[in-house]
Amino acid sequence: MRKKNTELLSDVIRQVLKEQHLDRPLNEKRLIDAWPTVLGNNIVQYTTELIIKNRVLYVTLTSSVLRHDLFLSREEIKKSLNNQVGVEVIVDIVFR
Repeated sequence: MRKKNTELLSDVIRQVLKEQHLDRPLNEKRLIDAWPTVLGNNIVQYTTELIIKNRVLYVTLTSSVLRHDLFLSREEIKKSLNNQVGVEVIVDIVFR
């Protein structure tokens, strides 16, 4: 017999993560993992560090030319990364 108050396991997991304040770090990790998917392997070769602090993604690059190009496209990159995760994780990107 089936109970009427059943919930999807995915909903229960999301609720537990949110209650334990683990949803934000998990989404930050997902966003960092999405960097190669969104920007491609060529840009990943020049990326040395990705850090999220206070909803700002700090990206360290080895190429000043690439840094300038990505700076001009940072709004599109921010939207693409947030869309990949499905939640607004970052509000800005700083290229170093």
